[in-house]
Amino acid sequence: MAVWALGINHTTAPLDLRGRFAFAIDQIAPTLGSLRQSLQGRLARQPEAAILSTCNRTEIYCAGPEHGLEPTIEWLAHSGGVPPGLLRSHAYTLSDGMAARHAFRVASGLDSMVLGEAQILGQLKDAVRVADEAGALGTTLNQLFQRSFAVAKEVRTATEIGAHSISMAAAAVRLAGQLFEDLGKIKVLFVGAGEMIELAATHFAAKNPARIAIANRTLERGEKLATRFGGEVMRLADLPARLHEFDAVISSTASQLPIIGLGAVERAIKARKHRPMFMVDLAVPRDIEPEVKALEDVYLYTVDDLAHVVQAGREQRQAAVAQAEAIIDAGVQSFLHWVDQRRAVPLIQQLNAQADEWRSAEIARARKLLARGEDVDAVLEALSRGLTQKMLHGAMAELHGGDAQSRERASSAIEHFFLRKER
Repeated sequence: MAVWALGINHTTAPLDLRGRFAFAIDQIAPTLGSLRQSLQGRLARQPEAAILSTCNRTEIYCAGPEHGLEPTIEWLAHSGGVPPGLLRSHAYTLSDGMAARHAFRVASGLDSMVLGEAQILGQLKDAVRVADEAGALGTTLNQLFQRSFAVAKEVRTATEIGAHSISMAAAAVRLAGQLFEDLGKIKVLFVGAGEMIELAATHFAAKNPARIAIANRTLERGEKLATRFGGEVMRLADLPARLHEFDAVISSTASQLPIIGLGAVERAIKARKHRPMFMVDLAVPRDIEPEVKALEDVYLYTVDDLAHVVQAGREQRQAAVAQAEAIIDAGVQSFLHWVDQRRAVPLIQQLNAQADEWRSAEIARARKLLARGEDVDAVLEALSRGLTQKMLHGAMAELHGGDAQSRERASSAIEHFFLRKER
């Protein structure tokens, strides 16, 4: 069974290119269907598949009887509307052991912008759940991901890989603290109500800002988050008219197009009489038009802009990284051993089926003899002799047939399988 992975992330591809390949969680199932249908036309059969899509990466994992990296690249390039050559120049492709190693490193937080962060493990579990519900997972990928979760847990408990880590949300608070003298006096608007916004709101709420508001497409979900942090909720449609009220805006939605445009921010800055506005766009694709960054009095940061902030403390974690890599190495070897054993499964199934056929035939024969009143001991003797003859027939035929070289090979194999001494 072949395993392969294709991906782009924050180290290989710019933000806007990553945005072309970002899939919201409710898009994953139909996208998997499209991918597998496309690959079925190029491979022997439809492969297993899973897609992991976050603000920092989009990765496809597949398993099948043969490798299919090239058609997978072509499919992903077409889905993002870019030439395959452009995607190849920013993508990484991995096979078998290297694909398993990458999955284990991703789950353990070793491949994240924030080294050792735990959020990616939850995102990977969500991706696996969606793939499973879509019927896209099979035995091989399920085994790969379950082992990746176990490795991640061991890395998390046996090392200090997560110590000193700075999350994206914490980095945003740190940058806001560099712009505003007192975070307790600012008004903060959060756009969206997903996991990333919840994390960011938690960090900002710890600074006791003067006001918190949540703008979300679904008011009910926004109200739950607003209630938790003692804030207000507003409709996403009201955002342009009220943007000027806020000193800090943190946005992370699943929108495929920007929801905060240049014109809206220009009007907000004018209404604020050019008091500074701090903006963080944690979405991929972007929630805030990139041209906003050029405005005076606006300090806009994207997920890529936060990279240098979250690197703090990396040196302290290098020893833990080495320890984590050793755990991952052991996990990869164990997975490859399992895959290797799986190659014998069809032969084992054939052997079992043949043995069952022989057994059924001899039992049926024995029952007929017993029904005719034959002696029980004689019937059992005949049954055992019949089974033995069937089991040894192939070996005997090999020993008596063919040329001398063939008989020698058969002799060695028969000695190995039938004449081993019990130790």
